[in-house]
Amino acid sequence: MPRLMLRCLIAATISFIDAAQAQTYPSKPIRFIVPSAPGGSPDILARIVGNKLGEQMKTQVVVDTRPGGSGIIGVEIARAAAPDGYTLLLVTSTTFASLPVLKKKLPYDPDRDFIALSRVAWVANVVTVNAGLGVNSTADLVKLAKAKPGTLNYGSAGNGSPAHLAGAMFNVLAGVKTTHIPYKGAAPAMSDMMGGQIQFLITSPLVAMPHGRAGRIKVLASTGAQRDPLLPELPTVADTVPGYEIVQWWGIAAPKGTPAAVTRRLHQELMTALNAPEVKALMNKNGATPNPEAPAEFVAFMKAERARIANVGKQAGIVLD
Repeated sequence: MPRLMLRCLIAATISFIDAAQAQTYPSKPIRFIVPSAPGGSPDILARIVGNKLGEQMKTQVVVDTRPGGSGIIGVEIARAAAPDGYTLLLVTSTTFASLPVLKKKLPYDPDRDFIALSRVAWVANVVTVNAGLGVNSTADLVKLAKAKPGTLNYGSAGNGSPAHLAGAMFNVLAGVKTTHIPYKGAAPAMSDMMGGQIQFLITSPLVAMPHGRAGRIKVLASTGAQRDPLLPELPTVADTVPGYEIVQWWGIAAPKGTPAAVTRRLHQELMTALNAPEVKALMNKNGATPNPEAPAEFVAFMKAERARIANVGKQAGIVLD
């Protein structure tokens, strides 16, 4: 058989198989891997989206939380899964943006090993300070940090986490020197800030706002480029520190090799779910803003994020072993 005819036959066979899979898909539950601990923002968002996808596709979507290794463990489990459309990964800004440019050796490549489907949502963090620090604005915090270089400590949920990068970016752009103290999560960092062991923390509004409204801490500003539509009363850090912008975001990807017809179906279902009024309402209630987009847009966004984070990491001297 001539080589050209053989190639055409193979292509036609693959197209036929893909079409057949798409017609019967899904025929069993879909596993949705979340590379973080239960109860956090990623888990909450995955359950909101997973429940809606299951309802639309008439199958069960099982959220499988796999914490550890700054998210690497969960990503590795998804990478090794069969590329048949029955395993999805909740992408985080840490696993698909920060770690690829800050960690020397990473066992996966987000572009080579996965197919990006869409961002799911984003949330701007908030800058919080100890209530007794005598700081009432971002300008006050900058002034104090400049007056006492190296003496203010900020917490985070770990090295390379969004809060770590947010603090490092604050140092670089505000021209100050503060000290990073990594914790095993946002909750213990918040506890220590309230107790005065650290002075400030840039964290999720889900963690911060209940304490802020109760007067246990002061919430100064949000970290997005514009005011958070869910917290319009807060100014942005960028109002005082030009160019400052850092948000947490989440998306969905499938293992590389998942049939094109299946990924197209998944993307269509995802767009429907993210545009559903009840999904928007639930995300807003949990402090997040839905962000449906085309796969190419998601890929371009992640590449831009990596470039920006690499620049901040270089200026701040952040290297993760």
